[in-house]
Amino acid sequence: MFLTVRGLVLREVRYKEADRILTLLTAGQGKITVKARGALRKGSRMAAASQALCYSEFTLFGNRGRWTADEGSTVEQFLGLREDIGQLALGAYFAELLDTVCPEEQPAGPALQLALNALYALSRGIFSPEQVKAVFELRLLCLEGFQPEVDMCGVCGRPEPDGAMFSPVSGIVHCAGCAPGAEGASVALDAESLSAMRHIVAAPAKKEFSFAVTDGSMERLGRACELFARYQLDREFGSLAYWKSVK
Repeated sequence: MFLTVRGLVLREVRYKEADRILTLLTAGQGKITVKARGALRKGSRMAAASQALCYSEFTLFGNRGRWTADEGSTVEQFLGLREDIGQLALGAYFAELLDTVCPEEQPAGPALQLALNALYALSRGIFSPEQVKAVFELRLLCLEGFQPEVDMCGVCGRPEPDGAMFSPVSGIVHCAGCAPGAEGASVALDAESLSAMRHIVAAPAKKEFSFAVTDGSMERLGRACELFARYQLDREFGSLAYWKSVK
């Protein structure tokens, strides 16, 4: 069985002398594992296509549930990422998040499009790394079934919470005086950061990054989104710690 797909390389591991084992995120086939034959040979056209964080087109051969690629070409390399260690580290964090939440061999079109939009915005410097990160974390979790309640206080139902706070454990916005009913400290929000969270959750895909906040509000938003991802997925991310050390 032959199949031509476009996919984002989430991870690549050297295999034997000349091959790479790739984890690809595709729209139709979802997350799949592919052996890129000859990718490490000198002059191989697969070399660039099989690099992590490249969006590439591959011709795959499937046999007994395993995929092998002999041909591949780059569609988008996001070269801006490779010129800045901080941005490359943040891209690696995005890939680790995708690898964590996207199931094997289930369609992942929206998650892939979010990733491509985020990497493009990051590599071109369209938005700040902190804004791209916050949008990616929150929006990805929404796509994968972890959408938080941000329209009202999740405890008393007040449309505009009094002294708004966000519980990353419960996944709700709540008034400062309302207990969220879960362990873990809530993050204090302001009007801008709450508005930004609501925008990220509800905006059309083409508009998800399009909002403006001041530095202080961006810090609150970033903390809320990062903790939400960490608590909901119940794990730490080594690539995130590395990004913080080099940004």
